Amino acid sequence: MPETVSSASTVLPALPAPSVQAERLIELGVHEIAGLPAATLRAFAGTADASADDGTLLAVHPGRAPASALTPLLRREGKPGFVVTDMPDVDLFAPLDTLALPDAPLYLVTGLDRGDGMANWSPNEALPALTAQARTPLLLTEGITWVLQQPAVLERNHCFMTIGSRLRKADNALDARTPALWISNGSGRDGRERRDAPKVGWCWAGNRHTWLGFASAVGRDVRPGPAVEG
Repeated sequence: MPETVSSASTVLPALPAPSVQAERLIELGVHEIAGLPAATLRAFAGTADASADDGTLLAVHPGRAPASALTPLLRREGKPGFVVTDMPDVDLFAPLDTLALPDAPLYLVTGLDRGDGMANWSPNEALPALTAQARTPLLLTEGITWVLQQPAVLERNHCFMTIGSRLRKADNALDARTPALWISNGSGRDGRERRDAPKVGWCWAGNRHTWLGFASAVGRDVRPGPAVEG
């Protein structure tokens, strides 16, 4: 097992209150992607404001707002996000069976951490370590939503994997690809025009990368409040 890199000096920007996050999602049209009225997002977020802290993310169920629809909404230096060309099946990357994903259109992800301390770990090494720490790896859609709310979370040499989302093959074995968010260098098939754009890609489950941590959370929750319609 590789050593854990100290991340004590890393200070990530705080997330705004869920009600502010809801307005951001509405501004981007995420409620329309999800088939939800804007009022539903506002009502759900409003019930969470009192108890949420600066590490609470308002998330939309991936079945409502898939990665392929959320990624183009990302922006960095005026450039939209994109999915790598060799990941046309990005929306088939589903939550691991071990993850307790709320059966609801909207939910909260609490205790977010980018996982800088696990930089240069492989996904195969990181997953059991996170489980041992009683943490849950982020889904790809949750990671994208985090960057939509706080673009500064994605920075060069400090990007992250979202290994809560995996693809199962026909024989039920996990595909060796693991999704991640990072910043394009504009090389290869990305195209020079995409240099510095946010990028959804993948890495092999057994490989290590010094610039990729493992984003995780304490848990997922649906707080009591008005019924979520739609």
